[in-house]
Amino acid sequence: MTAYEPHYSHDAHGHDGHEHHHDSSGIKLFGFWVYLMTDLLIFATVFATFAVLSNSFAGGPTAKEMLRPGLHLVLVETFALLFSSITYGMAMLATYRGDKGAVLRWLGVTFLFGAAFISIELYEFRHLIHEGAGPQVSAYWSAFFTLVGTHGLHVSAGLLWMLVLMFQVGSRGLTDTNKTRVGLLSLFWHFLDVVWICVFTVVYLMGVL
Repeated sequence: MTAYEPHYSHDAHGHDGHEHHHDSSGIKLFGFWVYLMTDLLIFATVFATFAVLSNSFAGGPTAKEMLRPGLHLVLVETFALLFSSITYGMAMLATYRGDKGAVLRWLGVTFLFGAAFISIELYEFRHLIHEGAGPQVSAYWSAFFTLVGTHGLHVSAGLLWMLVLMFQVGSRGLTDTNKTRVGLLSLFWHFLDVVWICVFTVVYLMGVL
């Protein structure tokens, strides 16, 4: 009987620890969904503002004049972000398998796609400002830079988070905590992908019609 008691205590302790991890992960996941919902409200507000100001050019350059010539670059930018969601999905599959090396490789590829997206966006901003379509020119361009720039800031924050996560996975491995972090960043990254599809449709496709 005495020989069994420590063994029972150890199993119970391990079981409690396992349950504690799942409880903690569930709380983090719920909290992150709450954050995403508040972020969605921010984007909804900026989208609504852009819609109201969509024809307020104040005699300055219009969306058709400025956005249509560079639409091919925006398409490349869009595909870069779409492919980054696919590669992040591969990183998630590798996380489920417990393959640390594959997780790091796919996160690295995802980071490169995200960095390409930001680079093209910065080039577009610089070009628009150089051509006289800066945020101070009219209400439309103020709304444009606010909407597209807000999304770009989120992608930049996601890239920074990805670098930190790659360091954590590389140094500590695929611990339960790191697996949870990979999953949370996945939600954030796919959320930004969906938002960008809306931005591309409303701002660029509808803007050049």
